[in-house]
Amino acid sequence: MTATVHHRRAGLRWNAATFALVTLLLSAAVARAQAPALPTLPDEWTSSEPEQIVLTLRILLGLAILSLAPALLMTLTSFTRIIIVLSFLRSALGTQQTPPNAVLVGLALFLTFFVMHPVLDSVNHEGLQPYLEGTIGYEAALERGARPLREFMLEQTRERDLALFYEISDHPLPGAPDDVPFNILMPGFVISELKSAFQIGFVLFVPFLVIDLVVASTLMSMGMMMVPPVMISLPVKILLFVMVDGWYLITRSVILSFT
Repeated sequence: MTATVHHRRAGLRWNAATFALVTLLLSAAVARAQAPALPTLPDEWTSSEPEQIVLTLRILLGLAILSLAPALLMTLTSFTRIIIVLSFLRSALGTQQTPPNAVLVGLALFLTFFVMHPVLDSVNHEGLQPYLEGTIGYEAALERGARPLREFMLEQTRERDLALFYEISDHPLPGAPDDVPFNILMPGFVISELKSAFQIGFVLFVPFLVIDLVVASTLMSMGMMMVPPVMISLPVKILLFVMVDGWYLITRSVILSFT
């Protein structure tokens, strides 16, 4: 039992470190794809203590990248689809702030770790571990580590969404999936995730909408005009959701939508 607990804790620490590496890889890819050329430093700066200047610039660049880390992790992983589906579910149930936002975000984060685990594992073995062992340099680690994430994003992105940004940017079409730049892949992936999440949300709304219509029609036929339909439909929807083991079905459906 103790060994299992230690193994799980080590796995959680490894997942967090690898997830942080994915963030740095994404941020570096964005910076390389979109950042304008830096202005030339004055001669008096470069002639005196150039190593310190380079170190200072790296620290500033690192802080700028870390400020974008939460947005990158939320939009370039499975988190977007999962949190939107959970929000749709709460709206369909009509439970207002139950479950609370903190619970939904926490559940979405854990499901994101679960879905992204194969990608993180590939990033760790192909990019992080060789870089820590000193067998490859930073550029090679960045390229190898970004490859599994690129493959995951391409699998979840529709060709129509990619074509939209190629058309807008007048960028030449790629000859292979590896030639798709991140500045086109990222927005295409986000749009595809939004569409998938809204499709799942629509399917979630249908059975609860039927319950609302049945309850409202029943109350009107009984002449109970002053009774809000939500007072009757809400307990019925919660009972139905519990009886069919709704959390199990929703979690299973969302995870399998990435396969």
